[in-house]
Amino acid sequence: MLTVRATICSAASKRYHLDIAKLPGSELRHTPDGWHAIVPLGGAKHRLWLPELPASGSLVAVELPLDRNFDMRLRAARRFWLALEQRPLGPPPLALSILTRRRLILALRAADGWLEGNSYRQIAQGLFGTLRIPDRGWKTHDLRSRTIRLVKMGLRLMRGGYRALLRHKGKDKHDVS
Repeated sequence: MLTVRATICSAASKRYHLDIAKLPGSELRHTPDGWHAIVPLGGAKHRLWLPELPASGSLVAVELPLDRNFDMRLRAARRFWLALEQRPLGPPPLALSILTRRRLILALRAADGWLEGNSYRQIAQGLFGTLRIPDRGWKTHDLRSRTIRLVKMGLRLMRGGYRALLRHKGKDKHDVS
C-alpha cells in the first residue's frame, strides 16, 4: 500500500490527471485514518492510502518511509508511476516463479494429505504418481525425503509461515522452504 499526498505544484513537474474518485473501476473508502483507494491503472490494481483526498488535478507525491518494507514500496511506487506514464509495468513486486508456486502447491497438498492421516508413501503416490514410488527401498528413496520436506513446509505455511511470502527475502529473513 502506497501513501499518497497532495503536494505543492512545481513548474518542472508533470501533472497527471488523476481523479481517484472518478476513475472507472476504482474503489474509494473513507475510514477514520484517511482514504483507502484501489486504483486500476495499466492492467494492475494499485492500493493507495491518502490521509486527505487531494483536489481533482492536483499534483500528488508518494511517501516512501525508510523502513524494512522500503524496497517493496519503492517497486510498488515505480509500478504506479509507470502506470501513470502508460508504460509497461513489468512483474508484480510479489510475483513468485512458476517453480516456487508449484512447490507451494505441492507443500499444501502434502500437508492436507498428512492431516487426513495418510502415510508419506500414500502422499507421495498422490503427488508424484504410483509408478514413481518403488516397491523396495522406500525408506532411502529421494521422493520420501522430498515428501517429508513438503509436509513440513506445508504445515509451516498453515501455521503462519505464509506471511513470509509477503516479505522480501533478505539475508536476515527466513525462507519458508
